[in-house]
Amino acid sequence: MRKILLILALVLFGFKAMADDKLASDKIYFFTHKGCPYCEMAEAYIGQNMQDVAIEQVDIDKPGGMFLFRKCVQKFKLGREVGTPLFCMGDDYLMGWSEENQRQLVEMSKKFSK
Repeated sequence: MRKILLILALVLFGFKAMADDKLASDKIYFFTHKGCPYCEMAEAYIGQNMQDVAIEQVDIDKPGGMFLFRKCVQKFKLGREVGTPLFCMGDDYLMGWSEENQRQLVEMSKKFSK
């Protein structure tokens, strides 16, 4: 009987942890994938030019990373054609990395500055 209660408690705790794990509207999430050259370019740009902006980098290969990534994909109804880098920030998102996305990220991130 104790084993059943322990298993039930662990399952319920796991569901609660997943429910609590949601995208904050006042935060910029930067979803990356190991080996993604565009993620590396975005990371280098952010490190050199956006130190005054709080950006949470989330590796989708690490525990919880894919879960948050899927939350962003669902929030913006991105479907199956989705990739990294992906930025989720409040009511906006950017996918991919280019000079245009770089400019958009700078502009969109102004309301998230420290």
